[in-house]
Amino acid sequence: MPLTLATVPCLEDNYAFLIANDAGEAALVDAPEAAPINAELEKRGWSLKTVLLTHHHWDHVEGLDSLTGRDDLTVIGAKADEHRLPTLDHAYSDGDSFTLLGEEVQVFDVSGHTLGHIAFYLPASGLVFSGDSLMALGCGRLFEGSPELMHDSMNKFATLPETTLVCSGHEYTASNGRFAATVDPDNKALALRNIETAKIRAQGGFTVPSTLALERATNPFLRANEPSIKSAIGLPNATDKESFTKLRAMKDAF
Repeated sequence: MPLTLATVPCLEDNYAFLIANDAGEAALVDAPEAAPINAELEKRGWSLKTVLLTHHHWDHVEGLDSLTGRDDLTVIGAKADEHRLPTLDHAYSDGDSFTLLGEEVQVFDVSGHTLGHIAFYLPASGLVFSGDSLMALGCGRLFEGSPELMHDSMNKFATLPETTLVCSGHEYTASNGRFAATVDPDNKALALRNIETAKIRAQGGFTVPSTLALERATNPFLRANEPSIKSAIGLPNATDKESFTKLRAMKDAF
């Protein structure tokens, strides 16, 4: 059976994710804030065993030491980022895999937002935890990596099955959608998604996770190869990487 997924809002606009098997054993992806995570675990009766960290930024690791049962938790993160993450029990690199809650987890290096940022893909449950790399209707700001590096990271996500749930780290969908509409104005799927996003947020709901099919159809950072977007940003003859680079620069200034 697929693992059960729980989305946990933390801080102002972060998300953490809990996954659990039928025995109630759970793993956490990112630890922005302990209190809401501990509360969700208690509500569901789950026992936290493992914490996966996508990258070192404080709003993804700050809550780690206050988690219930902290001393017994196994902490997993990127080997390339090990020097600035909390102490890891296991460190992995791009292409590695390991078993979690009875399922295979594949590790992707998705540097761009930071160097050494990783994503965790669970093919059996159809989940990818992308942190601040691929996001709902966007991608993370490039604090350390280059546009070319982030474009390569986006292409890794684009190869996953369309039914994959993209579990990203922030509730940025509305603002990302406003930008997307300026560079993909004739995209009917995007227009409908922006309307639905506004409804969900008005009701206090989450727009994360999203499906990869929806991201492929509406996220400009997965659509940098589209001739219509290249024309909209004034680069009709650009390579895909040149188009992506221009999109990221436009989003930074938006």
